[in-house]
Amino acid sequence: MNLKTIGYAMGITILTAACNQYRTQVTESGLKYQIFEHEDDARKAKLGDIMTFHLVLKNGTDSTLRDTYKEGTPHKMVLQAPQYKGSFEEGLTLLAAGDSAKFMINADTLFAKIGQQMPPMIKKGSELSFTVKVVSVLTSEEFEKQQSESKTKQKTIDDKIISDFLTKQNLKAKARKTASGLYYIVLAEGTGVNPSAGDNVKVHYTGKFLDGKEFDSSKNQGKPLDLQVGAGMVIPGWDEGIMLMKKGEKGLLLIPSSLAYGPEVYGPIPANSILQFEMELIDFSKGPQQPAAPALTPPSR
Repeated sequence: MNLKTIGYAMGITILTAACNQYRTQVTESGLKYQIFEHEDDARKAKLGDIMTFHLVLKNGTDSTLRDTYKEGTPHKMVLQAPQYKGSFEEGLTLLAAGDSAKFMINADTLFAKIGQQMPPMIKKGSELSFTVKVVSVLTSEEFEKQQSESKTKQKTIDDKIISDFLTKQNLKAKARKTASGLYYIVLAEGTGVNPSAGDNVKVHYTGKFLDGKEFDSSKNQGKPLDLQVGAGMVIPGWDEGIMLMKKGEKGLLLIPSSLAYGPEVYGPIPANSILQFEMELIDFSKGPQQPAAPALTPPSR
């Protein structure tokens, strides 16, 4: 056999292996899938594990219904027992960290099993394709440890950014900081007592990023926002910040990401965003007595 023949034979072998790797397979339960990347020695996901993965979901006409790459953050979920045989969750149990695959699921079966009406962009009798790239597979203990370490690291990063922002804006001497990392600056003094958890408050607000770009404002809606403070109806930075204000007071809240939306993307707000809110506590009425708001530290020098 000459070199040319050997090269030809090797090419055929590689091509055959690639075709076998990407061929459509079917599990005993009827789930159709293709494996693109897989490490045989890696630990596969088990029920109860927290999986983080990118997902591209398409309908039968190849239109994209969801793309976590474009959303900017992978999807996280606790892997639970499949709702039915041949489900997407069953497919995830075939994968480990670093793996990528595509699962093809009959749309009629999926919506019948989950008890939901099929949306108009999905045709009866068609297949949905779920293309997955697994970022990580962690036990609940590993996930909690990772989250704790990440949160501690991000809190330090956020505090440095806020401190630099205050210095640049000549606001550091006026800013007060709570133990949670929230910064508050009084812009116009109010009168009376502070609202407590459970009180009904009426506030005007304008939310901005640190670069000054506005992303939301009650003034654009033509009326203040009514809410029960300290009841978890809003982000933690708001609950804490509003309870530092008095009736008629105007102030600026600088909220680290841990007290805002954290590492997740929320609408126009990117992951780990530090937010500033211009707040005005217009009025409030007392509710059931709850623990008082946290004390402020002296102004920064």
